Amino acid sequence: MPITIYNTLTRQKEMFKPLEEGKVKMYVCGPTVYNYIHIGNARPAIVFDTVRRYLEYKGYEVEYVLNFTDVDDKIIKAANELDEEVADVANRFIDAYLEDIESLGVKEATHNPRVTETMDDILTFISTLTDKGHAYAVDGDVYFKPRSFDGYGKLSHQSIDELRSGARIQVGEQKEDPLDFALWKKAKENEIAWDSPWGQGRPGWHIECSAMAKKYLGETIDIHAGGQDLTFPHHENEIAQSEAMTGKTFANYWMHNGYINIDNEKMSKSLGNFVLTRDIIQHHDPKAVRFFMLSVHYRNPINFTEELLEGAKNSLERIETAYFNLGYRKGASMNMDQAEDTWLTKVDTLKKQFEEAMDDDFNTANAISVLFDVTKEANVYLQGEHTSEKVIDVFRQTISEQLDVLGITITETEELLDDEIEGLLQEREEARKNRNFSRADEIRDHLKEKNIILEDTPQGTRWKRGGNES
Repeated sequence: MPITIYNTLTRQKEMFKPLEEGKVKMYVCGPTVYNYIHIGNARPAIVFDTVRRYLEYKGYEVEYVLNFTDVDDKIIKAANELDEEVADVANRFIDAYLEDIESLGVKEATHNPRVTETMDDILTFISTLTDKGHAYAVDGDVYFKPRSFDGYGKLSHQSIDELRSGARIQVGEQKEDPLDFALWKKAKENEIAWDSPWGQGRPGWHIECSAMAKKYLGETIDIHAGGQDLTFPHHENEIAQSEAMTGKTFANYWMHNGYINIDNEKMSKSLGNFVLTRDIIQHHDPKAVRFFMLSVHYRNPINFTEELLEGAKNSLERIETAYFNLGYRKGASMNMDQAEDTWLTKVDTLKKQFEEAMDDDFNTANAISVLFDVTKEANVYLQGEHTSEKVIDVFRQTISEQLDVLGITITETEELLDDEIEGLLQEREEARKNRNFSRADEIRDHLKEKNIILEDTPQGTRWKRGGNES
């Protein structure tokens, strides 16, 4: 079944056809690195990493670019407040970003370009736009003229006159039209700057991504992605300046993820509900955070609450427990399963349903529902008298593969071996004999965390692995 993608540009689902067979060029707008990222920044990192993972699962070779804006008004302000160099602030928060998203299971990008390392390409890009009459210089600034580009507004689906009605000329700007936007900004006193044909300055925000995408992926790319808030003006302006420069389509598919609400309110600094990603992953399992993020379709808003996050954690634990119980049962004696083919067919059907969900605009919410069904069927299978090593292997492989598409890895070392459990039980028995009840309770609690259920009987302590309920 072919993959379909909801294209913001056309506002409909379209069959995905990459420019080159078997290969995908994908660009995702990264952060402006002036602080630690908030949970809203984490969502596109997780969502589009999952898109990449599924494309690779389907056999595509994905060239994945995620950029860093490492010079910007906010970074300069932060550097001044901290009495540091702009580069030092940017480097620190780039390292922090990479650390945060790695903990959330995000794969390393093929390229992580930075604005400061792409300056020559940016200057060439701007010069070409001025030569073609799409941009003009005035007193050290360079502005792009949206009215020179036929089709401005096609991504945000607004007419140029509607867009102009909301545009303003700020104090100090010398635009010919309120819609015009800065490609190059004249340097202010004591501000980081680069030489250019128009004098000392630095690039505007929008030109950066166009230059980096062109440098690493070429004039036309398959997928351009980012948060919903970037649709206008950032992505709209990217299209205009890129297509005005090359005369070619900039990106064939535009993907945008929805907003995050905190306790049913839109996250914002003014409301005081601004949540940093690293604060969350210090108190919650990062795998559960990622699982929670994917429990809602990427284009829909998602409501973040402690209760919902705890629910995601419990759901993920049930899936992992089923996986471990399958491994435990495989290690035990097994009888011939006369219904082996029936179960293999059932698992194969569930695998196809998972792929159908992901093929439909990467619907992770529906895919997770299928994963729950796989887990439920695995638990039912384990309750039967007859089991087959082949069926157990297929169940385990299916759960592992589907979790891997979602960017979640089961760590095999989380499973206690039988001899480790027996050793802990002996230690607990000794602790009880010595009336060291606190240690005995610690061992019971530790085993409980590993889904090992203890039952004290007159004949001694028995144990079993929990989590077989669906």
